[in-house]
Amino acid sequence: MNIIGRLTRDAEVRTTSQEKQVVNFSVAINDGYRNKQGERIEQTTYFDCSYWISTKVAKILTKGTLVELTGRVSARAWTANNGELKANLNFLASTIKSHGGGKKIENLQAITEQQKNKVAKQEPPDDLPF
Repeated sequence: MNIIGRLTRDAEVRTTSQEKQVVNFSVAINDGYRNKQGERIEQTTYFDCSYWISTKVAKILTKGTLVELTGRVSARAWTANNGELKANLNFLASTIKSHGGGKKIENLQAITEQQKNKVAKQEPPDDLPF
């Protein structure tokens, strides 16, 4: 199964009790449709995701990044301490493709833009070598 969505928080690397590392993150998928009255209805679905192959990917998985994930979905239901029934969707990712848009990419773009502005503001030297 493939899903495309934006990260709702920065990825975290955790270590299991068996000393294996996993990257955990959350993705939001927005979907819209029109109801019988013609009103636009927006619906957001959240997935808790995990990636077991490499922890290096956590560096690029920052809040707001658009990602395309391939993997499988599982549902989980439980009863909270207060007796309330809870459920969520888990996505076990086998491949991750980043399409950008996260905090680190935005910061890098801002730094690059600042450097371009500095170069543009520099005046040519008065002394020419010829």
